[in-house]
This record gives sequence, structure tokens and C-alpha cells, in this order.
Amino acid sequence: MCCTDNDDSKRACATRRGPFQEDKLTSHLRQCVSRSDVLVFTHQSQLSVLTLFNTADRKEKHVLLLSKTKSNPCPWRAEGYSLLYLDFEEVKTEPADLFLSESRMRKGSDGKEIRSRDDSTLTQREQEVRVKPKRHDSDRNRARMSQTSIELQPQQSDRSKSRPEPESRLQPPPQLQLIEQPQHLLQQQNPLQPGQQQLLNTERQEKLVWVTPQRLFGLLLVFFIGIAILGLAYYLHHVLHTGSGNNAANVTPCVSTACQWAAARLSMSTDPFTEPCDYFVSMCGSKRLQLKSKGRQRSHGIPGHSQNPIERLAETDKQNKTEHRRLGEDTTLSRKTLLLQYLRGILETNQSSSSSAVQKTKDFYHSCLDTRSLEAVGAEPFLRLIQKLGGWAVSGQWNRTDFNYTLGVLMREYGTFPFFNLYVGKDPNEAASNGTKRYIQIDQPDLLIPIEWNSKKQTSGAKTETLRPFLASCQSYLAFLGSPPSMRMLHVGTFISLSSELAVAASPLQYRLSKGQLYQRMTIRDLQSQAPAIDWLGCLQAAFHPLSLTEDDHVLLHNLPYIIQMSRIINEWLHKPEMSNSGTLHTFMVLNLLHTLMPAMDSRFSETAKNYSLALGNIEEEVPRWKHCLLETERGFDSVLTHLLSETAARRETEEIIENVFFAFISKITDLRWKDQKSFQRFIDKVYSSPPRLLSSKEISNEDDLDLLFSEVTVSSSGFFTNYLQLLSLWQKRHSKLLAAETEDADILSVAPFLASNGLLFPMGMFIPPLFHPTYPKAMNYGAVGFLVAKDIFHLFLPEISSHNLTMRAVGECVWTHYLNATEKAGQVRATILSTAQQEEVWLQYSALQVALQAYHQSLSQNPADTSVSGLHHTQLFFRSFSLVSCDTDPDGESMPLDASFLIPVMCAESGLCPTSPQCSIKAHQDKSQAC
Repeated sequence: MCCTDNDDSKRACATRRGPFQEDKLTSHLRQCVSRSDVLVFTHQSQLSVLTLFNTADRKEKHVLLLSKTKSNPCPWRAEGYSLLYLDFEEVKTEPADLFLSESRMRKGSDGKEIRSRDDSTLTQREQEVRVKPKRHDSDRNRARMSQTSIELQPQQSDRSKSRPEPESRLQPPPQLQLIEQPQHLLQQQNPLQPGQQQLLNTERQEKLVWVTPQRLFGLLLVFFIGIAILGLAYYLHHVLHTGSGNNAANVTPCVSTACQWAAARLSMSTDPFTEPCDYFVSMCGSKRLQLKSKGRQRSHGIPGHSQNPIERLAETDKQNKTEHRRLGEDTTLSRKTLLLQYLRGILETNQSSSSSAVQKTKDFYHSCLDTRSLEAVGAEPFLRLIQKLGGWAVSGQWNRTDFNYTLGVLMREYGTFPFFNLYVGKDPNEAASNGTKRYIQIDQPDLLIPIEWNSKKQTSGAKTETLRPFLASCQSYLAFLGSPPSMRMLHVGTFISLSSELAVAASPLQYRLSKGQLYQRMTIRDLQSQAPAIDWLGCLQAAFHPLSLTEDDHVLLHNLPYIIQMSRIINEWLHKPEMSNSGTLHTFMVLNLLHTLMPAMDSRFSETAKNYSLALGNIEEEVPRWKHCLLETERGFDSVLTHLLSETAARRETEEIIENVFFAFISKITDLRWKDQKSFQRFIDKVYSSPPRLLSSKEISNEDDLDLLFSEVTVSSSGFFTNYLQLLSLWQKRHSKLLAAETEDADILSVAPFLASNGLLFPMGMFIPPLFHPTYPKAMNYGAVGFLVAKDIFHLFLPEISSHNLTMRAVGECVWTHYLNATEKAGQVRATILSTAQQEEVWLQYSALQVALQAYHQSLSQNPADTSVSGLHHTQLFFRSFSLVSCDTDPDGESMPLDASFLIPVMCAESGLCPTSPQCSIKAHQDKSQAC
């Protein structure tokens, strides 16, 4: 073997004291490698690294680990180093080319031929071999790094393990073991002088003295290293499962009451950092799958607010795809429900208020909750109201009141529109030119009888299969109102007959849109000439009292054919001789009033309505009484609720979040790839022309002014029916103010921003607990409401971005690929191709999370101080807060193909972003992972 003991090495070992001479070792190994290799020797106390470099490509080719031999202080390599491991597959060189065989070693008995070849090799490769001197501390550190990346493979045979050794040291594989030379050959190669031999013996004796202490030191070193490794493993496990990073001990805890509640909420939630990738297969840990099966809750608009048929058409289309979900005890609630619960807490507090308007609002809400009083009075309040309207033919007592007079009273006092609906809103043709004028809009009514559209005949009609349950429900209502059994069938029959005739003239919104029947402008005078049965000017003045209207004022119609046909039907029923005493039109209006007042009636009426709905095949979840009462309270006392909400709002903190998120959004869209500079500039101009601001009501919100506004309102804490009548009057006054106002008032129940002529407006209802609180850590606020603000902004500008941006598809596919790779072991996610809407939603929510985090960092640059909850690192607290709202049940989740909390591992794949890596690590599934 080429690397063998010889007299030269022994002589060097015997005579040397001090640093090991690496050139001796190198000279023995020169002939063991190919010509293109350069040897670099690294000296360590216990291990040495022999690295073979290839001079052609200057890359590391192989690493030899050398272990110090403690039993023999001076083996063939001198200074106690022996070859431990060599992987021939990595070296890519045959063993025969690396090591001379035993037969080749014995070609010359005196070894001259071999030594001459060695000398020639040394001469030829003198410039190729670089021998580094003993390294300093920095060099040793680099050597240690190189050693830690290499594992000693179990190449040794069982025989070598069991072979007895004085110090039980590891043996090299058989093909790498040294071949002992005959003693006479060793003497010829390395003859020693007597003095040198004595010096060698002395050195051996000195080294033998230190064998036992060295062994003891080595054992102690191994013991302490093992303890350190166990401690490090425990620390990493603790960090992974508690989320406490290196900086967690340095965070300042938040001790406010709101933070204590937030900490309890966090403790009951799932930590996405500790969950495996299988957790993200189901939406929000399987909760969203349940919510999807129930549908998603949506806002249907508040009566009295402006609604146009196009918006209602879009909303109706969404509602057809989505069912109402039950509020129940679900742990994930919509933003709208969170706002309602927050307002509920305000109204149910026992704190007395010096404001009479605030006290009246609370009294109205509590009277609605008092169902015992409703049950006690029964139908008597409604019967008294009928007598106030002149009675009705059902009871045999009817004063034959004027048709248009009764219709005007119902519209002005009770918000009831039996024959047509009234809206207030802008003309879309003028809105395009930034018009602010609002118009009275007249539409077909919401008939009580179920109707269906015949697409072949292009007509509507009553559903024949629903007539029997509809007839039964009407008879029950009349029975509750004390109608004699002999009179019920007659009046119910005429009511159904009139309803069926009106249904024929109605048509669905989509059909009217295709026929251009929406927003037909005409004066009240022209309307009167085409539908003369209605006193249009008198009825409209009653509905919008105290506003003054003239016949020259314009109105917008959304189904003129129905209005014309409705006028003909009313005129026919007014002049039917056989129906002169039946009062069919009057009974029709009273039953519609009953439907309006149904929330204030006793449980017999609501149960009948529920049974009728079930008979039609409708599955409706029961709305909690508190929620129903809160929605009713908002209809009349919205200005008071706005005042109460503004008292708890932290304007400075909320405006800071809105501003930081908005400018982070601009920074994000600036970095996107656009098709052309012109489209990008148009979009930027639109964004900058929509400055964000917190929406505050333009209505009077001062307590003294509120008291004056509601001074004429009398609210009883127990009489909900009377209170409800005043509510309808308040609602109609609000309707009138909407027509006269140039700017739209704030919607107290709005939970999403909207674009207006004066900017991007954010309602105060977005910034409530648990999404936001002024005492929360900033990381928590930005992770929750900051993300929602960013997502809403992206959705508002999505049409312009998606039509010109080239980045969406790539980012969406990148995140989706990570998701498929991470969840493939679960076997529940199929590698499907995302639709365009899904790609947009994935990109949007991923970008919104990036924008929220950037906004948080911007906030820290302005004020570095921040607190924490549950000892979490700020970045981890940010992501934990995001994970709680990512299951928010708003409509945006319909297009999201994956659990939004999976975006946390995707973002943590970026080096140095997260203090601890999630258990579902993206890098573990994709070696060349890059941030999307």
C-alpha cells in the first residue's frame, strides 16, 4: 500500500516536538490521488479533515476524516492519525488507482523502485500540491463547519467491530487497512540512530503518562456535549409548541382587560405553527366545511337605505347561491355578527345615561326582548289599530274609508306599501357624471302570495301548489283576529283573487333588465295620466312628508307595465257592484299591514308564518331574539347607535392602521407587472383620487341634539307594539331625509369600506373587538383588522388590477403548488387546476397578508414600542391573529380553494421572517422553495 509506515515518518515522529508536519503526511498521500487533485490538510485536536480539491473546476471533491489514535502515539502517519473513512463512490476513482496493491509494493525488495516513482511524482506535482499550515481559530471554526455536514457512514464490518483492541478504536474497512511491512524492510527504509531511538522511547513514555487524564477529559467532554444537546432539543421543542422565540422573554405583556380576554381567546384557538400539514386540508380545521354546508351570512340591506334594482339583482343572485347560516354557538362568526354582538353589549349594559335619546333606545330594545308582554296582550293592539283606520269588512264593521286616503296613511305612518314599492336612489346615468341628486324610485311590490315566472309565456302567476297552505295561513290569521268562521273563506278568497291578478302583471328583475324597463324617467304628472287609479302626488307627499313635491318632479320607474296594469286592476275592483260591501282592496291593505307588524305580534302569528314557510319547502334557521331586536332598533335609532359606537371608537389608532395599510397597498401594486405604463398610470391616479378616511355619520350625534330629535318619541319599557308603531314612523322620516340629503349617511351596520365621490370610506363598525381594540398589541390589530382592511381594498380595486396585471396567475399557482406539495400525504386534496377567480382570490389574500405585515413594520418604524399577549413574539402574534380572522365567513371565501391560514407557512418560507418555523414547513417539502 502506498500510504505505509516507513523509516522517514518514524524518524520524523521520533525527533519532532511541536506542531505536526503536514507535508510528511501529504507526501505519503500524493501518489494515492489523481493528478488533478490538490490536498488540503486541516489539523484539529481530535479530528482532521483531508479535503481533495479538483484543480479543474475548483470544487470540493471529497472529504477524508482522520481520527487521532490514542493507543499508538506515533503510527505510520505520525502524531497519532489514522485513516478512518473513504467513500470511493464520491471520489469517483477506482480503489486501485488510489492505493497501491500489496503485490506492487513488493516489486522491489529494497523498495527503490517505489521510492524513485514517488520522488518523480513529487517532482511533477510540486506546483499542484498546496499544503496549508496549521490553522488559527477562524480556520478551525470553518473546519468544524465542514465536519458537521458529513456523517460517518456505517462502512465497518461486524468483524471489525468485534475485533479486540486495546483502546477499542474504530478500524478502517478491510480494503483500507494498512499492510504491515516486514521488519527488515522497515529498518532499511527508516534506519534510526541510537540517540534517536532513545529520544523516541522517552517521548513515548511522556505520552503514556497523559493517556489516563486525556481519556478522562474526553469522557467529560462527551458527557457535557450530550447534556448540551439534550438541553438544546428541549429548548427547540419548547419554542415550537409555545411560540416563544428568542425575543419572547423581552416582550412587554399587555395587561388590559381586553388583552386578558384576547389571551383567553388565543388559548382556546388552534395554533397553526404547531399543526401538521394535514390540518390545512380542511378549511379552518374542518370548521369551514361545516359553515359551507350551512351557507354564509350576508347583509340584505337596511330598509330605508338607498337600493337600486341592479344592486338588488346582484345581491339576489348571490343569495340564490348561498343559504343563511345559523348563528348558534359557532366559534367563527362573521364580521356582521361580531358588530351586532358588540352593539348588543352596549345596549344591555346597566349603566344609566344622562341622554334621554340613549335611554329611549335601550328601552325600545328591552321592550322587544320582553316576549311575555307580547303574549299577554295578544292581538288586541292590532284590532285597535284597525278601528283607527276605519275598521274592516272582515269584522262587519267598516266605515268605507277612501282608498287613496287609507293608502297614504299606511305609507306615511306605518311604512306599508301594498301595491308598489318605493326606493330612494341616484340615477345611474347621472352617477356616471358624478351626479348627487336622488330620485323617488317606484317598483313592483313584494306580494304575499308566492308567484313563479313562466319563461315560455313570459308571464308570472301564483304557484298552484302553494295556494292550499297559503289559504290555510290566511284563515289562521283571520281566526286570531276574531273573524267569524263564516266570513273567513269569503275574504280570504277575494284576497287571493286580487293577489293573483297583481302577480300576473309582475315580472322578474332579470327579465326587466333585458327589456330595458329599469330607470324609466317620467314626471309625476305623466305617471298620473298612465296610472290614474292612484293619487300619485298625494301618496308620494304622504310617504315623504314633510318634503314638498310637485307634479313636475321626476321619478324613476322599474316596471311601468306593472304600474299601468295595477292601476287597471284597482279601478276594476273599486267599481265591481258585487264587491261594493266586501271591501276587498281595504282588506288587502290591512293584511299587508299585518305582515308589516308581524314582528310586534304574539307567537301565534310568527309560528303560523314559520309553518307556512316550511310547507313551501323553505328551511329557515331561527334568528335569536336579541339579534332580531337589535336589527329593529337600528331601523329607527340608527343615529343614537352611531353616537354610542363613536364614543368607544379610537380614531387615532384606527386612522393610523387605515393610512399605513393604504400606503402599503400602493407599494404592493407598484411592484406588480403591468401590461403597459398607461394603464398603470390610470389606475394609480384612481387610487390617489380616493383618499381613505374613517367614516363618521353626518347626522347629528351630539347628545343634546339627539335628545331634541327624539323628544316627540315616547317609548314604553313593556309595550312593544306601540313602540314598534313609533319605530315605523321614525323609519319613514329617515326615508324622507335620505331623499333630501346630498350625501349618503353612514350605515351603522356596515362592516366593509366603499368607494364614494369623496374618497375611500371605512365604517366604524370594522374596528371593534375582537378584531380591534386600542389597548391590543399593534401586532394583534394589524394581523386581524389590518388584514381585513387590506383585503377589502384589494377587492374594491380588483377589476382594474385583474384586467391589467400579469402577476396574479404566477403567484396563485405558486401558493397552490406549495399547498398541494404540503398536503399530498393526506390524500384528500386533488391536484386540480385553479379557475381564474380562484387564482385571483389566492393572490389577493396572500398579497393582503403581505400588505398588512408591511403596514405593521411601518408602524414599528414610527413607534418601535409594542406589547404582546401570551408571551408570543410580535411576528408570531401577528400571524396568530390573522389565523383567527382568516376563517371569517364573508363572501370572499367562496373563491378561496384552500385554508387561508396556510398562507402562514408560505410566508414563513422566506428566510428570517418568522421567529420559529411552522411544523408544516414548506422547505421540508420542496428543497428549492422560493417565496411566492
